[in-house]
Amino acid sequence: MSERSVRARPLTLVDDDLVDYEQAMDRMSDLVAARQRDESPDTLWLLSHPQVFTATKRTAAEHLPDPSHGIPVVLTGRGGQLTYHGPGQLVGYLIVRLRPDEGVVDYVREVELRMVEALEKLGLLAERRQTPPGSELLTGVWTRGTGRKVVSIGMRASRGVTSHGFALNVDGDLDPWHYAIPCGMPDVDMTSLARELSEPPSMDQVRRVVAEAYEASAS
Repeated sequence: MSERSVRARPLTLVDDDLVDYEQAMDRMSDLVAARQRDESPDTLWLLSHPQVFTATKRTAAEHLPDPSHGIPVVLTGRGGQLTYHGPGQLVGYLIVRLRPDEGVVDYVREVELRMVEALEKLGLLAERRQTPPGSELLTGVWTRGTGRKVVSIGMRASRGVTSHGFALNVDGDLDPWHYAIPCGMPDVDMTSLARELSEPPSMDQVRRVVAEAYEASAS
């Protein structure tokens, strides 16, 4: 896939506001199982979570937040490393059947490119990055001007269907990112649309533009 060529892949849009992380995981599991049985369409689920850190089996103990901050840490089954979710962040879960000629890494590339497209429509120039050999994975989307990370991505695939997805920082509190080591990168500078843009879009605008970038519409 080239940096600008993404094949058409219409999705069904599910729109929610604030959903508890573990409750969302239960519902996502149901959506994945239904997609595996071909009982439901490819889906983009947009939502936000109350404050929570999510860690994977790869997350080093020294990267976890100090418990004194009072934000729970939940072990999750996606790829990637530790990340943070909270109000003011737009989360997108992608339950998509992979094509016969693609794997989950190919689809993550597509997710990155669609997020770059959405951010540019919102007024923020952004890019995906190639990971140098031996480095921590640079999965996600970064600002071109300031070199900060604005979108985190962590996914997995089971029986040909993806789950988990992306988290775009819109206008939430960025302080919790400093309580831990996100993405396995001590020097990463996490940012948001509100930090980068003098006239940031509203969450409703962001939801609309992101849905359009994924060809997602309500059924």
